[in-house]
Amino acid sequence: MAPSIALSSKDPAVTSAGLQVNNTLESTFTDIDECVVSYCVGFLSDPTTCPVDQESGQVTLDALNEAVGVLLIDAGALEKKVQDVLSRLVEPLEKAYSPHRQVKDTKLASKINMSDPHFGRKKSQMPTKVVDLAHVSSGRAPVASQVDKSALERAELKLKAKMERRDKSKVDSVAFRTINQSAGVKRKLTDGEMFAMIQAERAVGKSRDVRLENFDVVQSGLNILTNATVLLAGGRRYGLVGRNGIGKTTLLRAMSTRELPVPRHIRMAHVEQEIVGDDTPAMQTLLQEDVQREYWLRQEKRILKALDQKKANTEEAQANGDEEADKTAKEESTKADKEADAYYEQFSEDKLGELLQEAYDQLEEIEADKAESRCAAILYGLGFTQEQHTWPTKSFSGGWRMRLALAKALFGKPDLLLLDEPTNHLDIPAVTWLSAYLSRWPSTLLVVSHDREFLDSVVTDIMHMHDEKVDTHRGDFTAFHKQRAERMIHQQREYESQQRHRDHLQSFVDRWRYNAKRASQAQSRIKQIQKLPDLEAPEEEPPVVFNFPEPDKLSAPILQMKGVAFAYPGATSRVLDKVDLDVGLDSRVAVVGSNGTGKSTLLKILTGNLETKIGEVFRHGRLRIAFFTQHHVDQLEDLSASPVQYLSRMYPNRNEEEYRRILGRFGLSGRISLRSLNTLSGGQKSRVAFAALAMAKPTILVLDEPTNHLDWICVDALIDALQEFKGGVILVSHDERFINSVCNEIWVCEGTAKNGKVTKFGGTISDYKDSLDIQLPDF
Repeated sequence: MAPSIALSSKDPAVTSAGLQVNNTLESTFTDIDECVVSYCVGFLSDPTTCPVDQESGQVTLDALNEAVGVLLIDAGALEKKVQDVLSRLVEPLEKAYSPHRQVKDTKLASKINMSDPHFGRKKSQMPTKVVDLAHVSSGRAPVASQVDKSALERAELKLKAKMERRDKSKVDSVAFRTINQSAGVKRKLTDGEMFAMIQAERAVGKSRDVRLENFDVVQSGLNILTNATVLLAGGRRYGLVGRNGIGKTTLLRAMSTRELPVPRHIRMAHVEQEIVGDDTPAMQTLLQEDVQREYWLRQEKRILKALDQKKANTEEAQANGDEEADKTAKEESTKADKEADAYYEQFSEDKLGELLQEAYDQLEEIEADKAESRCAAILYGLGFTQEQHTWPTKSFSGGWRMRLALAKALFGKPDLLLLDEPTNHLDIPAVTWLSAYLSRWPSTLLVVSHDREFLDSVVTDIMHMHDEKVDTHRGDFTAFHKQRAERMIHQQREYESQQRHRDHLQSFVDRWRYNAKRASQAQSRIKQIQKLPDLEAPEEEPPVVFNFPEPDKLSAPILQMKGVAFAYPGATSRVLDKVDLDVGLDSRVAVVGSNGTGKSTLLKILTGNLETKIGEVFRHGRLRIAFFTQHHVDQLEDLSASPVQYLSRMYPNRNEEEYRRILGRFGLSGRISLRSLNTLSGGQKSRVAFAALAMAKPTILVLDEPTNHLDWICVDALIDALQEFKGGVILVSHDERFINSVCNEIWVCEGTAKNGKVTKFGGTISDYKDSLDIQLPDF
């Protein structure tokens, strides 16, 4: 690449500055279009074209950003790198080019507008209010000039509003922003920013594909991905799977923060953490994501305000002849309001009527009247009641704010939606609704999940993350799992076949190599061996085997509830009422129902974590219950400790080898068992909690969402362990396959207007899902 440098001076300082620009841009931006770099070099290397600040007349960082910074970023350069390079060029460019400016600008005492209707008029035609302007083209005495300050202010505000609406750089910097739900930062968008986003959404001809090639991802000194390539075709739905701790969440975070070069015109939403609570109602939080609707409603409001202002001014002028009313009203309003409303103050009432009709037409075109119903349908599908739609977001718990973050992303319809374990905070009705909704998702989707039924119903492709690389497979998870097993068998057979052939040739060489008659044949076999391709034995995933010790035999009854009722303090209704249950060593029970119907409360009463004054709860004297909560991280008190240290504190007086052996049973062997808990993934923390449960030697396992965060291999291992466990199992889960594999009995928690109840369901979990009333909104 050899960009041409146009120099208007033979000054060595100018030449040196031009060469510095050339060398800096050429060496830094090697990964973007050469034409763009060449253009920027030529533009900055010429004193006559190098941008300067309009007020100071000097080369500034803002001027360089406006001229070439946006262009470089749009071509694919990282914004931080562009800022760093341009900031280093400001001083040498200003030093070299300042002597070559022919006219030294003199700042006027007051701003003037050349397009002002009074400019150029004779003195007799000028308004009575005057300001003195210094004559900058001669040394003669100042010339008296007269400018209407009020008209000048209106003209400047109008021009600023126009520039804000049309500024293409704002399209680059605002419209292509990342919508990151985890950031928690709320800021009201300006009209210009909204307009830029709308223009970007209407842009045609830009690909919605995301292609990331030959990139590395490193975290805490560990290689997550090396020389990896990821291709997301626009409109397809991808499921990202892999072992716990492999780096799936890290990859999504690198994409959402644009540490990886995702195209700037792609709007992303990354649902990672709950939204920040404030006084905004839940429904309004979602509606604010519809930028077009918010923009045109805001314009409608501004136009109506301008019409009312004109009518008020006319009536007041006719009644009082007070020409200062408009000026006083403006002084009382804020500067931001003046800037936002100034655009419409220039128009007549007839023109404002036309603009108002345009706003109405735009609102009708985007079906703004249906936004609230679509928003309500999404909230209903995710488990929000009609009453909760008006609750302020700060009144919701963390789990419900996660649902709000998910609902907000779904309603916003981004070009690329990134979801990390979205089903973890949902019940079966909400998971069923979300599966059906995402299966019709029109844009690109990348979701991390290990729920097989969910993946099979949603995704079109599977991305498998392993061995510091990402492989993409067409089809759902079941097809991927089958193809992967067949491919492993084929690779193993091919490897073994080649090894047999290689061994056969080598045995001939070893036998006849030093025989004079067959030395030539042995040499031929050696050449054949050298030409064989180097096949590596297929690497199988290390096996994970969960194991729970066999419990003591106990005589019935073991665990019973008779006529149990429970209500939280201050509540007007009972969460549970008249509950009768019997749990034995052969029980395999799944507790299902919507959130808030008493599932977790029921488990806490069974385990003794909640006491009830109504009814009777009987527990066998030798009964040992192990309780796994869905917020199991809260049980891990000191996250700076290692898994071995954690177990030693819970169960002291045992040697380290026993702790490591127990952890190894749950796939936490080697160095992992000695790492601090805060460096482990969610799935690895779950396995630490399961190891602690196993050491308690329980009679009955009570599990609340045990599959959350576990990869599919660990879920299979947990299924096998529970099937072999000789004690009772009671669990709450949203994973249909997990329930089908473990449980033979289903209890349904149902909340009524007065009290909640628990009933046995006469069917499978698939029958229960089919009985749900799923209503999906239109996109």
